[in-house]
Amino acid sequence: MTMQPSRKRAAPPAQSPAIPDRLYFKIGDVARICSLETYVLRFWESQFPQLKPNKSGTGQRLYRRRDVEMVLEIKRLVHDEGYTIPGARQALEQAAPRRNPQGALPLPADRAERRDKLASIIGQARAELREIAGLLASSDPQVPRRRPRISAVHSPSGSLFPS
Repeated sequence: MTMQPSRKRAAPPAQSPAIPDRLYFKIGDVARICSLETYVLRFWESQFPQLKPNKSGTGQRLYRRRDVEMVLEIKRLVHDEGYTIPGARQALEQAAPRRNPQGALPLPADRAERRDKLASIIGQARAELREIAGLLASSDPQVPRRRPRISAVHSPSGSLFPS
């Protein structure tokens, strides 16, 4: 009896499917995009802390684009690369960028310059907002007075109905 290699392992990795440009995807949509069953997605939610779709008020899972991309990455690791679930979880944890103790990501030099530039812009905006708040809080506002909507009708005879 000859053993045939499984088609799953013998086939080259599939090209990543196109993800529609939407804000949220329901679990059925994600299952269709990723060619998976919905129960697989629910199981992976319990196994991968990186995969956390939002839930609507009715309990419907709402996946964002980054969640769909994460599902595709997990599928690639497990189905195409042959990782086990714990191995795929470890590979995803190692691929995630590490944070320093203060919680900020380390920035390259050019990004640090951009951060400093943005900080100065934010500082200027704060100063302008403080100035506006001071103007609004001043006791003598220089806002023009509004005219009354209804004006009195003055007739020379003193009657409302001229003759």
